[in-house]
Amino acid sequence: MAESYADRSAQMFPRLSPEQIARLASQGRRRQVGRGEIVVEQGAASPDFFVVISGEVEIVEPRDGEERRLILLTHGQFTGEISLVAGRRNLLRIRACMDGELLAIPPDALRRIVQTDADLSELFVRAFLLRRAALISAGQGDTVLVGSIHSAATLRVREFLSRNGQPYAYVDVDVDPAAQELLDRFGVRAGDIPVLICRSERVLKNPSNEEIAECLGFNRELDPAAVRDVVVVGAGPAGLAAAVYGASEGLDVLVLEGNAPGGQAGSSSRIENYLGFPTGISGQALAARAYTQAEKFGAEIAIARPAARLDCEHRPYAVELSDGASVKARAIVIATGVQYRKPDCAECARFEGVGVYYAATPIEAQLCRGHDVAIVGGGNSAGQAAVFLASHARSVRVLVRGAGLSETMSRYLISRIEETPNVTVHAYHQIVGVDGERHLERVQVRDGRSGDTRTLPVRHLFMMTGADPNTRWLQGCVALDDKGFVRTGGDLRPGDLSAWPLSRAPHALETSAPGVFAVGDVRAGSMKRVASAVGEGSACIQLVHRVLAE
Repeated sequence: MAESYADRSAQMFPRLSPEQIARLASQGRRRQVGRGEIVVEQGAASPDFFVVISGEVEIVEPRDGEERRLILLTHGQFTGEISLVAGRRNLLRIRACMDGELLAIPPDALRRIVQTDADLSELFVRAFLLRRAALISAGQGDTVLVGSIHSAATLRVREFLSRNGQPYAYVDVDVDPAAQELLDRFGVRAGDIPVLICRSERVLKNPSNEEIAECLGFNRELDPAAVRDVVVVGAGPAGLAAAVYGASEGLDVLVLEGNAPGGQAGSSSRIENYLGFPTGISGQALAARAYTQAEKFGAEIAIARPAARLDCEHRPYAVELSDGASVKARAIVIATGVQYRKPDCAECARFEGVGVYYAATPIEAQLCRGHDVAIVGGGNSAGQAAVFLASHARSVRVLVRGAGLSETMSRYLISRIEETPNVTVHAYHQIVGVDGERHLERVQVRDGRSGDTRTLPVRHLFMMTGADPNTRWLQGCVALDDKGFVRTGGDLRPGDLSAWPLSRAPHALETSAPGVFAVGDVRAGSMKRVASAVGEGSACIQLVHRVLAE
């Protein structure tokens, strides 16, 4: 772990001063440890945070019956990474190398310190984030995925793990000679892939995202009797902003996310027009930072717990989840965003995950190395994907129905595309067919001006054309426009408010149901930009306060 980030080792493994240790002493208890004692076992739930007072502690990765030492901690150094703040399971084993003394601080006390002590908060959170990034980079931790490049389900699982910041080792049955031995050891067949192995104990065959989240301990048990101040449905930029501002202002906030933090923005390779990041930032990095901020302030975030229905007949409101559970809240923030519209191409579904994709993340980029790629769409997401994939693929074709990109894409992206030699824009073109055996091999495109159709040798096709709102779960609770987006504030029509029970008019981001708000891409009339979504999510909390005070 330290080797990969050697130039930042001082930030990853800082040494606390005597004054800082003294500040922490009142929050914990002294614990004597003996040589060889396991202080925290891999997979332990909600472990304590430890500061080494005397002696030495090693962090090791158990795998295949052996251990690999990742780092040795001595006086003044501390254990843990970001899972401590999140309340998740411990990823590695912690063992005392000699007799010594540790300061043990419980998880709740650590979270209080992170929220109230600015000096220690900066030190701890930066170290925790860097340690997690190092684990992800090296594929170290408690999770092994066995899969195949020819398996769409493998791509789904890899993306779920990656976008949720879960370190894992990946073994491909098609290229790794050790794959068969691993399968034999756990009694599974190649036909069972993808296979996820948790802590060398549990084996999941082609698991759902919900099963993965449960196995890896992503979520705490939800109390069905608790009434939250606000439940935020969706952890895209708007939802995470609402969570950060709500929790930082003392509200009891629960965020429900069906897949991974970041929404569509989380799959963007680089966002360069977001305020404060002049060199750009990936959507996943932005989402990870916002996620950590929300948890730092005390928001609870439930992953792979999608909302299935909103019960708006009674107050407090209840959000029913896909697994049958429900949670209650005095206010609701709808931040479920949109999803790319699937093309009118019957054969495309057969190649989803094995040549047809709806996001361009580093995982897809690895698959595209040295191949010809096509992107369908003319918006910013398509432009970001084109620039990103150009550094991996042999060639990138951008197919747009219209005359060009000027009306739908930011100028900086158009300029970048024009300056990239292996990216070509094809105006007035659309996909009319795809073909291949186990994997996409070619696509048929039509020129809208001439009507001519031709076949291109494309193995990777990215669909980024239009978006549909994720509002089916609302089932008539709030007014929608004719495209399914949520109407709010001044956009609500008189007919939408026929059952409005209050003397006041709806607030700016409030729906036709009092205390139910909509922010970000899911809202009718919203500007489909990350900064706009963050602004709406932040501003919404002030309106939530007003509703809670009524």
